[in-house]
Amino acid sequence: MIRRLWLRFVQHIDVPLLAVLLPLMLAGLAAIYSASGQDLGMVMRQMVNMSVALLLMWAVANVPPQHLARFALPMYLLGLLLLVGVALFGEVSHGARRWLHVGVTRIQPSELMKLAIPLMLAWFLERREKTLNLKDFATAALMLLLPVGLIVKQPDLGTAILILASGFYVLFLAGLSWRIMLALFLAGVASAPVLWSVLHDYQRQRILTLFDPTQDPLGSGYHIIQSTIALGSGGSFGKGWFKGSQAHLDFLPERTTDFIFAVYGEEFGLLGNLLLLVLYLLVIGRGMIIAIKAPTLFSRLLAGSITLTFFTYAFVNMGMVSGILPVVGVPLPLISYGGTSVVTLLLGFGMLMSINTHRKLVQT
Repeated sequence: MIRRLWLRFVQHIDVPLLAVLLPLMLAGLAAIYSASGQDLGMVMRQMVNMSVALLLMWAVANVPPQHLARFALPMYLLGLLLLVGVALFGEVSHGARRWLHVGVTRIQPSELMKLAIPLMLAWFLERREKTLNLKDFATAALMLLLPVGLIVKQPDLGTAILILASGFYVLFLAGLSWRIMLALFLAGVASAPVLWSVLHDYQRQRILTLFDPTQDPLGSGYHIIQSTIALGSGGSFGKGWFKGSQAHLDFLPERTTDFIFAVYGEEFGLLGNLLLLVLYLLVIGRGMIIAIKAPTLFSRLLAGSITLTFFTYAFVNMGMVSGILPVVGVPLPLISYGGTSVVTLLLGFGMLMSINTHRKLVQT
């Protein structure tokens, strides 16, 4: 009886994927414990976040993909409505309007769009699979750009980049022409002066700082300078757990969130970074295998977008911390402290598990 219940409980869990996610989450807890100055309370809160996220992942994994598709349009419309609500009534904090009070709590609607966008675009394009044309891609692009524009105005460039990437991956995997992508790229380059003019002053400063952080070493360049010092000082094998000077002497800012990779790199060195990269690559590889084997266009587009967006999370954060990308406020997936990020990520992985395990049941 117990064995039967256990097998039913894990029936829709993809074991290879979970076997890689759990070590990543444990590495995150270890990094947070050190970066927070051995704050056990913060670690316990993150463990609660992870436990809730794992439970939600299991719940989503048990929902068949065709049922997930039914949530696409309601989630998208709800997300748009909430984003408009943020623009009109949102709470301003640190110069940004990103949060919306709903009853006794507040939410960040842009996080909902990280899942709503790939769901919506995959559902929309599958419905037009047999007659897919340029007009359909244009309509899908408009669906993507509308929430992205609302999020950029908050402003929240990091989240906007992730959502834009998740939507672009759906369009790309659906067969968007290389010529169209090249034309869009050239149009983006040509419009760079206009885009530059609409950026906020601090956003322009971040881009300029990327090329020369030393021009303002105690201001806009401080984050990049300190993070690159931390990564470089870790050497091949690192200084050891709790022994990172940049973090523990308070030189490194945002060390439990956006810049936790610098803490990890200083304490575990190049070898630790390589192990982390291997785990990330295993997650991405497993996700792409699930996408390739998915039986329908909807599930292929959704699985591919979730997987490649996870890659974008990791690439943007590591690039930001190592000084090859501007600072945009993207957390390191499953490592940085924060409940919203880990819940969003594991909900996405729950969708991946649903696509894979229900495919097996259909074939059987």
